[in-house]
Amino acid sequence: MSFHDASDPHCQRQAGGISLVIEPKEKDLGGFSVRRVLPSPRRRMVGPFIFFDHMGPATFEPGDGIQVRPHPHIGLATVTYLFEGEIMHRDSLGYEQAIRPGAVNLMHAGRGIVHSERAGADLNERSRLHGIQSWMALPEALAESEPAFTHIPASDLPSLVNGGTSITLITGSAFGMRSPVPVSAETLYADCRLNAGAELALPIDIDEMAVYVVSGDIDIEASHFGAGTMVVASDEQALVVRAVTDSHLMVIGGETLGKRHIWWNFVASSRERIEQAKVDWRNGNFASVPGETEWIPLPE
Repeated sequence: MSFHDASDPHCQRQAGGISLVIEPKEKDLGGFSVRRVLPSPRRRMVGPFIFFDHMGPATFEPGDGIQVRPHPHIGLATVTYLFEGEIMHRDSLGYEQAIRPGAVNLMHAGRGIVHSERAGADLNERSRLHGIQSWMALPEALAESEPAFTHIPASDLPSLVNGGTSITLITGSAFGMRSPVPVSAETLYADCRLNAGAELALPIDIDEMAVYVVSGDIDIEASHFGAGTMVVASDEQALVVRAVTDSHLMVIGGETLGKRHIWWNFVASSRERIEQAKVDWRNGNFASVPGETEWIPLPE
């Protein structure tokens, strides 16, 4: 595992069962900001997770909801998971799906897909948006596979309540549950809510794992962590999280996939593949999104 040097305030090396502590960087997306946790300067991935953005909570006035124009992806699968609000997903496969709190939109990019993300039915009213957008790199054998899209409603995700802890399993197998969300590699993703004083023992049979504090305050190994912090576990170490206050956590992890390159919306194991994707987007070689007439140009 990689460690950041002590001079970087966004990554701090730790001892014991904690490998690394990551403080996100704020990114302005025009109209609202996100906290970008992954990739960080010295930690590019946790398991297959190569991108992790905490969106909001943001409040939009009527007519001011998000408007992310069509843009391409390769070599990854995206998961959009909301706590509040609604996003309308449209893609080049022809899918049009409203994303609502607790549901899962899994978009498998493979060799290439294009999608847009715009405000949903709440566009014309005062609305809130809050959630996590993450990308998972694909195993090399599936990097050029056919694109696909899967929507799983919130009611289909397994969940449990045990004392002061409630867990919804988004992907993978853990805590005695198995998610129906299809994944291309061993992946753990869980939404956990802990009452003050409750404890959660994280699984130990996962290659790489981290916990992100959405809200609240937690203790791990006598160290205190607040909202907006990702704590990365050391290899094969059992971590126990204790909630100091009522806390909302996201647990992520999975198998190690090896080095990946990431540029804009492209993920690949070679720089040459990313260069080809740049050419393809610039030359209009990606499929278009039905009903959309705009797109995001290739960054300079």
